[in-house]
Amino acid sequence: MRSHLLEGKVRHRRSRPFVYGLEHDVYYFALDLDELDEVPRRIRSVSRNRPNVLGLRDDDHLEPPATDLRIAVHRHLREAGVEPAGWRITLVTNLRVLGYVFNPASFYLCRDASGELRMVIVEVHNTHGERHTYTLRRQSDGPTLIASMDKDFYVSPFIEMTGRYTVRVRDEPARLRIAIDEVQAGVPLLHTSLVLDRLRLTDRNVARMLIRHPLVTHRTTALIHWHAFRLWRRGARFHRHREVVR
Repeated sequence: MRSHLLEGKVRHRRSRPFVYGLEHDVYYFALDLDELDEVPRRIRSVSRNRPNVLGLRDDDHLEPPATDLRIAVHRHLREAGVEPAGWRITLVTNLRVLGYVFNPASFYLCRDASGELRMVIVEVHNTHGERHTYTLRRQSDGPTLIASMDKDFYVSPFIEMTGRYTVRVRDEPARLRIAIDEVQAGVPLLHTSLVLDRLRLTDRNVARMLIRHPLVTHRTTALIHWHAFRLWRRGARFHRHREVVR
């Protein structure tokens, strides 16, 4: 299978109004959209659209929620003006763990028939149950896909809605690197990075991830609230959801 696991670290570094950083161990599934039914046949702890230790639910993704994720992503790309026939699309995401999932961001790596990383769809979720997609096109040649977009989705109560992101994706044979920089009024505010090593998708490796990173999706939600509390205690300005989302 082309589908595999990714394990590594997520890092955030906020530079204003004070320096605040975090680093946590994480793992993800990298699922080839052509193998969404094959993965559950190979991996006993994974199911698609039914209960298991780990579960992929199509309707956890995209907006409106997908009923068939591969078809929905292909439709999304066609609406963006590209024909994905022959493309290989890999979804980097967390699956449901014991029925629960929260993915701050999932990434659809879209390679054309020649294998070039042409586009990346970034699917962002917030803790208010909302989701949004940014569709990024390569802006220059080279091994790293670089693209920028204006911020138009509420994520953190400690960051204003005005801002611009620059995303860098380097998809190497042994490692995936994703970096997201947010600037406001041309001044750097937040740097986020994922550095992930590739692992074969086997029952044994999945069991290792479940032991090394227990309840990873529950932990993600808990850590979001823990770091939010620490930012609030340090005096970061709080922007209420209802005040910035109209």
